[in-house]
Formats: sequence, C-alpha cells, structure tokens
Amino acid sequence: MSVAQGRGRLLVFPDPDSVARAAAQDFARRAADAVAERGRFMVALSGGRTPRRLYALLANEPYRKAVPWDRTHLFWGDERYVPPDDPQSNYRMVREALLSRIVIPEANVHRVLAELPDAAEAAGRYEIELRESFGTPFGQTPRFDLVYLGLGPEGHTASLFPGTTALKIRDRLVVATWVDKLETFRITMTYPLFAEARAVVFLVEGGEKADILSLVRNPETASEYPAGQVEPRDGELLWFADRAAAGQGSA
Repeated sequence: MSVAQGRGRLLVFPDPDSVARAAAQDFARRAADAVAERGRFMVALSGGRTPRRLYALLANEPYRKAVPWDRTHLFWGDERYVPPDDPQSNYRMVREALLSRIVIPEANVHRVLAELPDAAEAAGRYEIELRESFGTPFGQTPRFDLVYLGLGPEGHTASLFPGTTALKIRDRLVVATWVDKLETFRITMTYPLFAEARAVVFLVEGGEKADILSLVRNPETASEYPAGQVEPRDGELLWFADRAAAGQGSA
C-alpha cells in the first residue's frame, strides 16, 4: 500500500520479509534502468540489521543473475570506525550477506578505509574515491542512482546524529564525525550527496520506529531530526516500511 501524505512516498508492507522482497525487486528494476540509460548503476548502501535481509535476497536467484553486477558500483553511506573484519563493520556485514555470494568486480566495491589511524583521513580519501569513481570534479556533486538509509530511534540516519557537527557540513561529501553517545568516530556521507540522488530509500521496520517515522515524515516536525532533513532535490524520496513501523499494528 502506498501512502502519499507526508514527506516522500510511504510504501507499507505486511512484515519485514515483504519489505525486503519489495526492495529487492525495486533494486533490480533500478539497476536495469540505470545500466540501459547510463551504462552503470551507482548505489550507496546502508549498514545495520534492517537491510541485511535485502542483501541476502540479492545474493540469491533471481537477483544474483538478473542484476548486472559487472556494471554495479557499491558504496557505503556510512561506516563504523573499525577495521573491515570487525563484527561492527558495515562493510563486513555486506560482504557476508552479499559480496561473498555474487560475482562482482573488486574495483566495483568501494569500501571506506576505516582501519586508517586518522578518521578524518579516511573520510577525505573516501571523498576522493567518490569523485574519481563518478568522474565528478570539485564544485560538482556526484549523483547516485540509489541511496539506502536507515532510521534510528532518535531520528539519526547514516551517521548523521542529533547534535553532531556533520549536520551542518555542506562543503564536503564525506566527513568523520564524533558521536558523544557512542564515544567513537563515525564516517558518513553528508546531505549534499543525498540531495542529488535520483532516489533515496529508507528501510524501516518495527513498532519502535512508528513514532519517529511519523515525525520525520511530517513537514512540520521533520527539520528537528537528521533523517527529516534528507530531501532529494529532484529525485524520489521513498519509505519502505512494515505495518508496525507505519503505525498500522503488528507486522
């Protein structure tokens, strides 16, 4: 079911498995369209538990063979400041769920070098990686075909947390940001990248997200939360949610 009221378009599905299936179908469709129109499919992935189901589906048929993985480039919207083999690593999660089970050129997998001793250097290198991969000079912003984002209970998305300096950055594409509540750095893409995306898809599950999902979709309260400030300039803003997250009862 599609709900038009509020910021973006809310697509409601019966349960988390249905969310993942719908997202996988959407991914495959966008991949085919992007490759047909522009020769490649550029995607920013989200970490965390919610998208893991989606990645596992993409690693199986029909998507494993149907998606043009040789023309698909994968990036990370944010990364924990840990080595790639750390259990907390977003890259490791995607590697286990998806990358280890498909055939994709190594050059198409663009991970954050979060093992570097300086988080700011890791962020700076990732911005360079972005620009070189897209062929985008300074002064212009790369345009992703698809960006996946999650929604935290306090309204954070990627690693844009309430009260952090990253929320105000407009002249960099990737930054290292200190998160007091976690007592660690995170490396995150910034709003300008999300604003230029052709499509931003939030994946949201669980009744504990119902209140915050309502708030970040409400034009009157959205700006109070990091996730509510994500606004594609001329792209799509979509929310894939199960019934519980949409406030329509248990999933």
